Order: sequence, then C-alpha cells, then structure tokens
Amino acid sequence: MALTKPRIIELLLVTTLPAMILAAGGLPKWWVVAVTMVGGTLAAGSANALNCYLDRDIDALMRRTGHRPLARHEVSPRGALVFGIVLGVVAVAVMGAVTNWLAAGLTAVAIAFYVVVYTMLLKRRTAQNIVWGGAAGCMPVLIGWSAVTNSLSWAALVLFGVVFFWTPPHFWALAIRYREDYSNAGVPMLPVVASPLRVAREITVYAWLTALTSLALWPIATGWVYGVLAIGAGAALVAAAHRLLLRTARGLDAKPMQLFHLSNSYLAFVFVAVALDTFVR
Repeated sequence: MALTKPRIIELLLVTTLPAMILAAGGLPKWWVVAVTMVGGTLAAGSANALNCYLDRDIDALMRRTGHRPLARHEVSPRGALVFGIVLGVVAVAVMGAVTNWLAAGLTAVAIAFYVVVYTMLLKRRTAQNIVWGGAAGCMPVLIGWSAVTNSLSWAALVLFGVVFFWTPPHFWALAIRYREDYSNAGVPMLPVVASPLRVAREITVYAWLTALTSLALWPIATGWVYGVLAIGAGAALVAAAHRLLLRTARGLDAKPMQLFHLSNSYLAFVFVAVALDTFVR
C-alpha cells in the first residue's frame, strides 16, 4: 500500500470525478464512475510503485522519502517492480474492457509518462523536471472525460491546463522546504539550482497562469457559480504566491508550506466548483 503513495492518489481522484460530471452534464452512469475511479487508483498506484523502484537509491537519502518501503528494505526491488507492472496492466485492461479504449490508452500514456519521461529522463537531469513531468498528473482529467464521452474537448484540455500550471508552484513550495534533501540526493529541483528570489518569482508566475487558465473554463463550459468560485480561489492562490515572493525579497522565512497546503485546497475547491456548477445549471 505504501508503495502506491495513497495521499497522492487522493489528489488525482479529486480532479477525475468533477471532470466526469462536467463531461456528462450531471452524474455519469454509476458503473462508469466506479470503474474509472478504481482504474485510476490502480494506474496511479502502478506509476507510484514503479517510481519508488527507480528512485530507491535517492529515496534513502532524503528525510521526506526515507520511510518508503524500498528505502527501508521492507520490500524487495523485484517485488516492487512486479507489483507496479501488474497494477498497470490490470488498470489498462479494466479501463479498456469496461469504459473505452481511448480512456485505456490515456491511462497507459499517463503511467508511461510518469515513469519514463519524468522519473527516468527528467527528474535527475533538469530543473524543469516537474514542469513537463507534471503533465502525468494532469492525465486523470482527460481519462475521466474520455471514459464518459469516448472523446476529448476544449473544456477537458482547459482542465488539463489548470492542473499543469498548478503543479510547479505546488511542488516547488514543497521543494523549498526540502531543498537540502534534494541537494543531498543530487536532484536538480528548481530551489536547489536557482536563487530563492527566482524560485519565488516563477511560483508567482505559475500561480497567475493557474488562476487565469481556470477562468478560461467559464465561457467554454460553466456558469456564474463556477466563475465566482474560481475567481475567489484564484485570488487566494495568487495572494499566497505574492506573500511568499514578498517575504523572500525581504530575506524573511518564505513559509513555503503555507502555499503548499493552500494549493492542495485550491485544486480541490476549483474542481468541486466544476461539479457544483454543473448541478446548479
């Protein structure tokens, strides 16, 4: 269970169900929801387990990840590898057999992108790792949408964009807190290789991009309820990013975990607003 990183899966599922509700214009068929949520859980668990397998060497060097099963030698590397592969195969098969093969294909892409593109190719090579590698975390939106409609749309791509732009400020705030960990492990997260002021500025830029992208959904697929809630949530996220920037510029403790926790709440709030607006309309 620990190999699958359940807390990360929770956040991914928060974006899946509202996307399905918007795609269906209300509640989708219960069995489509159930299978998509189970398939999404298995897929995310597969990607996370394979990530633990590939990163077992650096996980052991960091406080944040030192408790993971492979870092503590509680699970064999081979066992973790087999477990991750099996979960992925089952996830794709279930999605294909019960929903449609577009959703299944996107599920396979999400797993492969996180494991190969992010973990194997980007994470240890570039400070842009989480920017482009974070696209894997946006895929549940597209998977949920396609499971309902067997297609994609501009609204689905906008939701993808919200999660895409949200990921850097969310993760960089955490990376500021654990900068020493990443430095010791040789992982070039932006807070390791750039000045605190540059990191704070980039966090602020991405916070603005997140908020503005969320508003793009308003004229495309939602009504005034979503618009009002998205404006309020975006203002809170941007204000938190500016506070971090101001404190950094003044040489004070940036308190990055405040932004990190608020960003979690922001994403959940915006996607709940999507579902609420759909029902109100």
